[in-house]
Amino acid sequence: MSKQIQRTGSHFVYILQCSNGTYYTGYTKNIENRIKEHNNKHGVKYLKGRLPVKLVYVKEYRYYKNALNRERNIKKMTRKQKEELIRVYNENNT
Repeated sequence: MSKQIQRTGSHFVYILQCSNGTYYTGYTKNIENRIKEHNNKHGVKYLKGRLPVKLVYVKEYRYYKNALNRERNIKKMTRKQKEELIRVYNENNT
């Protein structure tokens, strides 16, 4: 039996800044736990050797599909576009 994905609730798209200055974009249902997992060396191979990571952008979505679409769109952005997204996010959340 396959695990069903919850379609509504809290879904987060986030950008992490790695210790080497690169960015990693991901999706999760529990942002605090996911950041802890990343910094405790659990999760994606990309982050190996790039720890610790710092959360620089997060957006909550009610619907799963919207969050996954946004994650995909962010991953297609250039570094400059991501930096602008992070800059605007920080201006609006300080």
